[in-house]
Amino acid sequence: MLQKFFALLLFASLHAMAATPVDLLAGYTAQAGQPANAAKGEAFFKASHGQEWQCTSCHGKSLMLGGRHASTDKAIEPLAPAANAKRFTDSAKAEKWFRRNCKDVLARECTAAEKADVLAWLISLR
Repeated sequence: MLQKFFALLLFASLHAMAATPVDLLAGYTAQAGQPANAAKGEAFFKASHGQEWQCTSCHGKSLMLGGRHASTDKAIEPLAPAANAKRFTDSAKAEKWFRRNCKDVLARECTAAEKADVLAWLISLR
């Protein structure tokens, strides 16, 4: 129990000051209590989760390129940090978009492990 408390405290500290995608990943990994798995993140991102949309519906199949929102057709900048240096550098913005997008794709919020896995995969893209 105490270990979980300190992991959550570490996550909150890292989450509040995340300045890089790697910092944000460390926070999600600490909160999840397990290492991130990039292969699981890729599979999760590309999968259909029983809703009308999947992640690729808006972000596209190549995350080094931009996408378009499925209903508004609004341009979406590249999701991969290697293609868009602004991605995952603001923890509040990352949380906001994870919350919104996970609800669209999963009809629920993503778990910390799911966020960590997806972010680990996105960081690995070159």
